[in-house]
Amino acid sequence: MYTSFMFATGIENSIPTINNGRTRIDEMEKCGHYKYWRTDFELLRELDIHVLRYGPPLHRTYIGPGRYDWSFADMTFYDLERRDIIPIVDLCHFGVPDWIENFQNPDFPELFAAYAQDFARRFPWVQLYTPINEMFVCALFSAAYGWWNEQLQSDQAFVTALKHIVMANVMAMERILKIRPDAIFIQSESSEYFHAENPAAIKPAEVMNSRRFLSLDLNYGRRVDSEMYEYLLDNGMTREEYHFFLNRSSLRHHCIMGNDYYITNEHRVQSNGVTRSAGDVFGYDEITRQYYARYLLPVMHTETNLMEGPCGDEAVNWLWKQWANVLRIRNTGVPTVGFTWYSLTDQVDWDVALRQENNRVTPVGLYDLDRNIRPVGRAYRELIRDWCDVLPAQSVCLTVPVSLPSEHDEPAVRRRREVVREMRSHEEEEFQQASR
Repeated sequence: MYTSFMFATGIENSIPTINNGRTRIDEMEKCGHYKYWRTDFELLRELDIHVLRYGPPLHRTYIGPGRYDWSFADMTFYDLERRDIIPIVDLCHFGVPDWIENFQNPDFPELFAAYAQDFARRFPWVQLYTPINEMFVCALFSAAYGWWNEQLQSDQAFVTALKHIVMANVMAMERILKIRPDAIFIQSESSEYFHAENPAAIKPAEVMNSRRFLSLDLNYGRRVDSEMYEYLLDNGMTREEYHFFLNRSSLRHHCIMGNDYYITNEHRVQSNGVTRSAGDVFGYDEITRQYYARYLLPVMHTETNLMEGPCGDEAVNWLWKQWANVLRIRNTGVPTVGFTWYSLTDQVDWDVALRQENNRVTPVGLYDLDRNIRPVGRAYRELIRDWCDVLPAQSVCLTVPVSLPSEHDEPAVRRRREVVREMRSHEEEEFQQASR
């Protein structure tokens, strides 16, 4: 199967801890997915969605070094395979098991890479992965803002978390490719922009607009600018760690750049560096063009939503606006391969960014938590119906080599894996030679 466009949604599986690690916010539990997962998968058919951002709960699955409880993953992934739904597997979403503690742990990259490889070995039909979701946001909220997990607030803690998270993501990609050489990695990363409120705010805004690229610069092996290089080294990254990322730039050939965009992704910066939400100023199309110009990778809009408000059409209008942005960048030459409304159902406590356990519903889903379709769900279903046959005809040359679960053992798919395996082997040989 080759597809020119993927319409997707996702099951929210954030698992950060708060209260100094004493309280875990498990969104799958709060949103009822552990109980209603069969119903949730059935809803995909109602929407005619065949691509799902989804992953097993890391803290329940990874119970110790080399030790796993695959019971829930086995049930759910067997059912996804049976339904021929293509998962974009989200292996780590804002938290780690208690025994790993948090993202300051230097053992996290190797531990996570081992988990990713063992997952790929257990589910060899899975092709699409987001090893670690929103790496920049995860490091920022955990180690700069002090909201989650380690709950630290310093540049040193932020750089430590960031390097461990991105290193884990890179190592996971390497390990997964050993099992599934034609794996494709869709980095779901927040696309940000910082607007200076006045001339005195220009400098702090410039620094923030450089810092927003750090996770993807490291992940794709792109040299950072001189100010960010000094920032990284001043706050604990070694030259050897920096070159670890540069030496793995060939992994970008296996990647699609996922850009997440919410109404909170643009910020107004004051002269003292304090920020507040700016709302939708540039929009997804302009900011995504900035990211595309930097990395020159195919793009997927991997997350968006808006709360349904008192008028009942707020989310529907936001969906229309985001889709217009996707068509705009696609029509102006940015290779765009997918769109995602996140998530399938409403979420809980995202109005306070999971910083408090209020158990308050955040009405952003295609369905509410009783699994009743929302207006935005009906609008998304109609959008998919209207555009699913039009987009392929507009992009004869832009396709993604994605195989359905049912196609995993077909001769053509096996041949493609072998071709990519040989290519990857040559890449590794070149890397080894360059390292000598």
